[in-house]
Amino acid sequence: MSAYKSEFLNILAERGFIHQVSEPEALDARAKDGTLTAYIGFDCTAASLHVGSLLPIMMLYWLQQTGHRPIALMGGGTTRVGDPSGKDESRRILTDEMIEQNLVGIRAIFSKFLKFEGAGGNAIMANNADWLNTLNYIDFLRDVGRHFSVNRMLSFDSVKMRLERQQELSFLEFNYMVLQAYDFVELHKRYDCALQMGGSDQWGNIVNGIDLGRRMANAHLFALTAPLITTSSGAKMGKTAAGAVWLNANMVSPYDYWQYWRNTEDGDVARFLKLFTVLPLAEIARLAALQGAELNEAKKVLATEATALVHGRQAADAAAETARKTFEEGALAESLPTVEVARAELDKGLGVLVAFAEKTGLVSSNGDARRQIKAGGLKVNDATVTDEKMTLTPKELTPEGVIKLSLGRKKHVLLKPI
Repeated sequence: MSAYKSEFLNILAERGFIHQVSEPEALDARAKDGTLTAYIGFDCTAASLHVGSLLPIMMLYWLQQTGHRPIALMGGGTTRVGDPSGKDESRRILTDEMIEQNLVGIRAIFSKFLKFEGAGGNAIMANNADWLNTLNYIDFLRDVGRHFSVNRMLSFDSVKMRLERQQELSFLEFNYMVLQAYDFVELHKRYDCALQMGGSDQWGNIVNGIDLGRRMANAHLFALTAPLITTSSGAKMGKTAAGAVWLNANMVSPYDYWQYWRNTEDGDVARFLKLFTVLPLAEIARLAALQGAELNEAKKVLATEATALVHGRQAADAAAETARKTFEEGALAESLPTVEVARAELDKGLGVLVAFAEKTGLVSSNGDARRQIKAGGLKVNDATVTDEKMTLTPKELTPEGVIKLSLGRKKHVLLKPI
């Protein structure tokens, strides 16, 4: 059992969210005795967040569920600079219009996890552009910059790593930790925010903010970091061969999102159920105890519950049903990903390599397609492809008017002539 007295820290500890906490007893007492306001920052470098952002989102979710107030801080200002943490090269500079557009997509995701002011809740969505974009440089240097020791900044891992590898660290990025620390102080001033949370790579940046808060406002602030999540095989969470697993449905379909979780490695099922679903711990323990082929049932539950949080229960159930029909009944589920192809190409005869590589992207190249054919990994309408010179013609169309292409047992795309 966790040693924490507050429900918030108890849940985070039991579900595996805590890596480091500054002054755990004092933070625990603060969370037990009243409403705690905490924030996590998210930069706006893409039109959507991806699975890698789910962990911090879930931390804010549990904060609100246990009676506290979450702030999702959008980095409208800091995105203009770029965070060097864990990066080997400078981030591409985005225009203000691109940042604003990205913000719209990101906001939509948060509203599925948090109840905001105006929607019956107390969560706040703040944007650091509101205070950073209007800063006067000389005033900022005098009021904030004087509290920072360059010697100490050079000792942080994010900076040290870049310098040791002789990779350029621009003055712009070097300022990032100063701006992040200032965000914490500003949020404390505006909303009485006392806690910043983030990934374990953010520890140094957060501690800077605690220090700055003490120096500038005599504030008692706290840090809490979560472990960086890798899969059992050591891969980074949220990346697949096809790229990032985005949370917006127009970038990754609910079906593909469901499949991502269904393909979780055996050793990660229990941990991911705790982190990425809201199922009770007793139910998770029951699912985690399943062995062998039965573990697949736990993976399906994980996939459906994780998908329901992001895309809604209806879309999650539909994805689970599509998968069941496709794999268990061999049926052709209409909700499988569909790629349109010109009917003239089918009439002429569409090469099987082109269909799998260029049209559907099921394989990365013609060479990859050839290797898969040799290994028996490609199927057309559930029949294994044996000839790389095979062409797809209208006679391959099923009664539903499509051709089903499969890579292994789990990846399927329908080709639909138009």
